[in-house]
Amino acid sequence: MTTSDQSGNDNQSSPEDAPLAKPSLDKDLSKIVTMEEASRSISQQLFAPGLAVLFLAVAGGFASILIGAQPNAVYIVVAATLGGYMALNIGANDVANNVGPAVGSRALTMTGALFIAAIFESAGALLAGGDVVSTISKGIIDPSLVPDSQTFIWLMMAALLSSALWVNLATYIGAPVSTTHAVVGGVMGSGIAAVGFSAVNWFTMSKIAASWVISPVLSGVIAALFLAFIKSNIIYRDDKIAAARRWVPMLLAIMATAFSCYLMMKGLKKIWKPDYATVAMIGAAVFVASYAVLKPIIRKQSEGLENRNQSLRKLFQLPLIFSAALLSFAHGANDVANAVGPLAAVMHAAQSGDIASKVTIPIWVMVIGAGGISLGLFLYGPKLIRMVGEQITKMNPMRAYCVALSAAITVIMASALGLPVSSTHIAVGAVFGVGFFREYYTKNSTRRRQYVSKHQTHAENIDQGASSNREDIGRRKLVRRSHFTTIIAAWVITVPAAALLSATLFFVMTQVM
Repeated sequence: MTTSDQSGNDNQSSPEDAPLAKPSLDKDLSKIVTMEEASRSISQQLFAPGLAVLFLAVAGGFASILIGAQPNAVYIVVAATLGGYMALNIGANDVANNVGPAVGSRALTMTGALFIAAIFESAGALLAGGDVVSTISKGIIDPSLVPDSQTFIWLMMAALLSSALWVNLATYIGAPVSTTHAVVGGVMGSGIAAVGFSAVNWFTMSKIAASWVISPVLSGVIAALFLAFIKSNIIYRDDKIAAARRWVPMLLAIMATAFSCYLMMKGLKKIWKPDYATVAMIGAAVFVASYAVLKPIIRKQSEGLENRNQSLRKLFQLPLIFSAALLSFAHGANDVANAVGPLAAVMHAAQSGDIASKVTIPIWVMVIGAGGISLGLFLYGPKLIRMVGEQITKMNPMRAYCVALSAAITVIMASALGLPVSSTHIAVGAVFGVGFFREYYTKNSTRRRQYVSKHQTHAENIDQGASSNREDIGRRKLVRRSHFTTIIAAWVITVPAAALLSATLFFVMTQVM
């Protein structure tokens, strides 16, 4: 035998030399890996609730340190914790309306939207939230009918806890609801439990109930009208770029005017409250100045753009970012009172022993409200942001522009008419309006059919896709009906559900405590 043969035989492995298989060890390692993955998943799921609980503990501890040892201090600490809980839920649910359309249209990333909303919500709450707040939300009940301060404290605590629990449930099921209406329901329920049905201002309640219908329908119609204008005068035109140069500066100037009026009437009303004549004059000046500045800017931005819808969308992206910031600022200035108002009322009643219709808000109370809204937004906000911006109907910058502008105009009109409206109902109503109008326009527009027929070879650039088959278009649903019914149902039952829960909590608190 040759040396090479011997070497080859030496290198061959015999069955006896093979490593022994250890199936039990492999199974144990597999179990360990599975347990680690499960632990990691559970840790991620518990991170947000854990951080929220930590915030509530900090809020209560913060209040305890600042108020010190005084009579009824425990009520203030508990109210501070409940106020922080309500603020978390406002951030998780309400703020989605301000940034959802911008995120859905890809004008903002989710991370960018969260940071912008958190910064401007906090700025609105701390800078323009005001130093005085009404103790009874929207004047639902007459505080003079409440027999004593102790009853009033339980009444406000029950209202605050019930509204927070209801908004928490709505966020869990993915329904954007009005935190203002939840607080209204909570105050009404505990007020009836404490005093009786005579305590409720039913005329005010009727106006709020009317706003459930009026505000979303009005905002939906306004959003649909602006979208109809954009489709007829820009999108379905042979020369889209020339049409955009003509109309986009005016549309954006209208947006600047609406938001300047919106900020004067809502965002800054607690530190500066101009009359309607002043608002109108400043709005007109803003329109003229904005149009003069925007016309050359849009012309320059549109140079070299292709004659397609995708190009038009770029012209609306930056204004949408500004609109999200301004809506968040105004929301923070107004709706932080839903969290800190009852807390300030409890604090005043516990310290002075009397019931006031308006109370001063300490800065530390505003910090709890602003901090809770921002933290709730980061921890739980993305779910509702995706719902509003992506899952109800498909958004692009032009549709999101219509939603944002409609929200501002509707609030201005409602304020002028004295209607108590919900920013949630207005914003989501505008989203529904855009979606249902798209369905109608796709099926019935003669201009669209003519444009599709004329530009059949370029159908991929058309807003609703390539199909021109009337039967297929007729069956197309551009609004998710399941979301529509869920949200409408949540709106309808928000006030009665919060009221019933609040009344129950009031009875439990007064009996147990």
